[in-house]
Amino acid sequence: MRILDVTVCGGGRTGHLHAVLLSRQPGVRVSWLTGNPEVVGGAAGGIVARMPDGSTLRGEPARVGTDPAEALRHADVVVITVPAHARAATLRTIAPHLPRDKPVFVGAIPGFCGFDWLAEAALAGRPNAVIWGMKDVPHIACDLVPGRSIRMAGAKERLHVALHRCESPESSDALAGHLARMFAAPVTMLRDYLEITLTPGNPIMHSAVIYGLVGPYGQWRDRPLPEGFCWWSDCPELGAYFLERSDEENQRLRRGAEARLGIDLSSVKPLKTEIVEAYGDQIADAHTMLTVLRTNRAYAGIGAPLIHDARLGGPTIDRASRAFTEDVVHGLGLLVWMGRRLDVPTPTLDEIHRWALAHMGRADNAPSHNSLSHLPQDWPGAV
Repeated sequence: MRILDVTVCGGGRTGHLHAVLLSRQPGVRVSWLTGNPEVVGGAAGGIVARMPDGSTLRGEPARVGTDPAEALRHADVVVITVPAHARAATLRTIAPHLPRDKPVFVGAIPGFCGFDWLAEAALAGRPNAVIWGMKDVPHIACDLVPGRSIRMAGAKERLHVALHRCESPESSDALAGHLARMFAAPVTMLRDYLEITLTPGNPIMHSAVIYGLVGPYGQWRDRPLPEGFCWWSDCPELGAYFLERSDEENQRLRRGAEARLGIDLSSVKPLKTEIVEAYGDQIADAHTMLTVLRTNRAYAGIGAPLIHDARLGGPTIDRASRAFTEDVVHGLGLLVWMGRRLDVPTPTLDEIHRWALAHMGRADNAPSHNSLSHLPQDWPGAV
């Protein structure tokens, strides 16, 4: 069997973990493209992944660098791991350097925030590029030391992948074969990319918890958070409440898209069901949303992005973190946009979205703004 050339784009937590795990797969050769010189310098001797059981794995990509031409020269599969707000720039960077003599499978992990629509526009001049995305990250990554080490906190039992609607069944089969060589977990190919776009994940999870923490009704409003505050093991009851309300509205969007487009999106399950199915016996108490979050071993110890606030005299959620710049602006903004296009009321999503943008000091995220400019203006089409 010939070598499978995989290019990982992005030097963050997900990029580091994929650089380790994919480089250890038999017959897979990894090139790692990053804009961070610290990663390039530190990765010369390999990257260490600290596993949930306390063991370590060392991975060593074949190439690590900042030159896209070198990183993409032989690419069969491209895995984009950068945040949603950095994807457009990454796609512009890699597009001229993709091989032209074969299909190149360009995907995002995770694939939410409308990556399929963004990539379609960015790769319009590359007809051999096959666009795909993964529903969620295969493994939770945290505690990054750039160019040195990463910790894996939990792994999914099954992975779910979709291709952009314009791709062929033959491309689906080929991608499934590539992914089976790249990942140990079994892969299910989804029928429609909206199954990824509407999967409840970070855009509602992080936004709802933040709103329940420091929003207008939160117990930590105008107060410093405890040092070392963790996203899920410290999740407040109010955060879980807003999360369930947000999830109910996401399910309403799913049903609205099914009715309008005549498609089956039944794989988009309620968030609590998704988490329980993904992590199984790693969850000690699956009774409520709150207990699922607080007792999931895969979520344990994952710290929220904190920054010291001199006005409060202690830590608060960093408004420059991905929880805002990615999950609110691109993820939650997309769901609000879809609700308007589908004529589906989403009052909780709207409320959290408006508050979060104001908390960031931003104006209303209308579809004309750059963050949503790639979305198809004719979607979902005529009734």
